[in-house]
Amino acid sequence: MKSFIFMTKEGYTYQPYSESIEPDIENCQVIGFSKGVSSREAFLNLLQENAYLKETTFNELFSIEIKNEEMSCFHLNECK
Repeated sequence: MKSFIFMTKEGYTYQPYSESIEPDIENCQVIGFSKGVSSREAFLNLLQENAYLKETTFNELFSIEIKNEEMSCFHLNECK
């Protein structure tokens, strides 16, 4: 089985502590993670495991296969 991350470019994001009424950052939002033989199968598994997604207003999702599940964390405030 392959691992996939599902994301969308729909929606808006604000920085922490933002007081702006306008979105601060144009970015992608993570919708979820799922596994399958193909991205289509993983998408169907994602929907089966998270039925509430059908009730959201998100429409266009895209997937990226995660070939290495190693994770690294970074802190921007350490680079200022």
